[in-house]
This record gives sequence, structure tokens and C-alpha cells, in this order.
Amino acid sequence: MTTTRPFGRSLCAMITPFTEAGALDLDGAQRLADRLVAEGCDGLVLSGTTGESPTTTDAEKSALVTAVREAVGTRASIVAGVGTFDTRHTVELALAAEKAGADGLLVVSPYYSRPPQDALEAHFREIADASGLPVMLYDIPGRTGTRIEPETVIRLAEHPRIVAVKDCSYDFLGTQKVLDRTELAYYAGCDEHILALYAVGAAGYVSTVANVVPAQLRAVLDAFEAGDTPVSARLQQRATPLIELMMSSGLPGTVTAKALLNRLGLPAGPVRSPLRPADRDAVDGLLTEYERLVAARPA
Repeated sequence: MTTTRPFGRSLCAMITPFTEAGALDLDGAQRLADRLVAEGCDGLVLSGTTGESPTTTDAEKSALVTAVREAVGTRASIVAGVGTFDTRHTVELALAAEKAGADGLLVVSPYYSRPPQDALEAHFREIADASGLPVMLYDIPGRTGTRIEPETVIRLAEHPRIVAVKDCSYDFLGTQKVLDRTELAYYAGCDEHILALYAVGAAGYVSTVANVVPAQLRAVLDAFEAGDTPVSARLQQRATPLIELMMSSGLPGTVTAKALLNRLGLPAGPVRSPLRPADRDAVDGLLTEYERLVAARPA
């Protein structure tokens, strides 16, 4: 069972703020990052799925890392999403992220091409060899079409710079097998699994929902660390309605997170095509659950 937390414990998969005209909003990114860290995040994941990485340029990705590093200093780790379906391009992004000041790399399985496991393993090893930064593998087969099989993860754990996994596999048994046989730091990538995965040895979470309720999610882990499992469970359950609306309502988490942040007057801005903004009814429902959660008494 792992005890390492190479990137912290409470990580937010941060949205990428844009101006109303659709340009990268670096000032907004700095203000949002500062708020997230002040409210309990000890790590920020930039340019992941929630950060709309498919629609941001290489230059924008680097500029975002530089700006957020300036805003948070050493108060939080910065993990840069660099994964693409092209090994060569991913290496280029990894080197650029290192130069921009990232502390680590989030590398998703190559999507669309669906490489077999031996090619997948070679892809990750090449990225890990390319820079001096530690790597977090991103296992999300529902989006990529390719699972990083547990045996592949176990072999990759032998690489000195492959240190963590963002787990969106929905394979609790497979996750526990890897935890038992490696020292990899596992991070729950699905908000509904934060407590469950932490209880069996995960390092923490990488959360989209943390964009709007960072303190409430961190409290789940704080209560568990304090030895109060019933309180931790109640806090996880209390967050479930908002998690469900944000992540399982048919709208991508990027859309719901930005909708709530915009309604709350926080930096977000529009989403980029092909995504579309949430409609008024969806935003009203999100706001109702958000207000219910933040107004709740301590468990």
C-alpha cells in the first residue's frame, strides 16, 4: 500500500478560464488558482480534460503553467496535462511544461488510435524518459478507448519517474492489485470514489468538482485522517448530489464547472467549441445543489 503523495493530496483538475471573446484569461487563471489553494487544494492539474486541453494551443498550455506558477509559488504543486494521441507531440509538450515550471506531468493514454498494451507501455516510457519531471499516468478508458491494464501499470511502476496514477478506470479490484504490488501513488479521478479509494491506500484525488467546492472535498479526507470514518462518509455522501449533477447529468464536467463558476462571479468564461454552455435550467439546478452543500452544518 502506497504512502507517498508526490503531488499533494487534494488536487483540483482546474478549468482554463477564457475571456468573453474566447482568449486565454491568464489573470483569471491566477485568481482562480489562488482561491483554490487558499481553500484547501495542495495541487493543481492544468490542461487536463477539465482544462479543455484538446482546444488549447501548445503556447497557451505553456503560458498557463507559467502564470499559475507565478500565482501559487510553492504553496501547491502544478501538474501539467501533456497527453495526446501522438508520442512525439506529447514529448514536445512535456519538455515545454518542464521549462514553464511544472512539477509533474499528467499523461493520458493515446486516444482514438487505441494502441495495444506493448505500444502503450512504450509510449509512456518514452515520455518519462524525455524530461526530468515525475509522471502521473491518466487511466480513463471511457474517453480514450484504451485501458492501461493493471499488469501494464505494474511494469511501468518500475520506471523511476512514473510515480502516480489518476484513476478513472472504474475497476476497483484492478486498482487494489496495483496498490498491493507497487509504490505508485493513486489519485481518485472520479469524485464519487474519493473516500473509497483513499480508504484502501490512495494518495488523494484529482477533482473537477473541487473547482467549486475545494474545502468541502478536502474535509472528506481530513475527517478520515482524523480517524472519524463515519463523519468522512457523511461528508462524501453530502457531496454526492452536486457530484452527480456536475459529472453525470449528461453535460461534461468542464461545462458544469464553468457554469457554476460564472454564476458565482468567479473566473471561468465560455467553453470552446465543440462544447456548448449549460442552459439556464441546468445552471439553476447546479446552483441549488451548490448552495445546499456549502450551507450544510458540519457533519
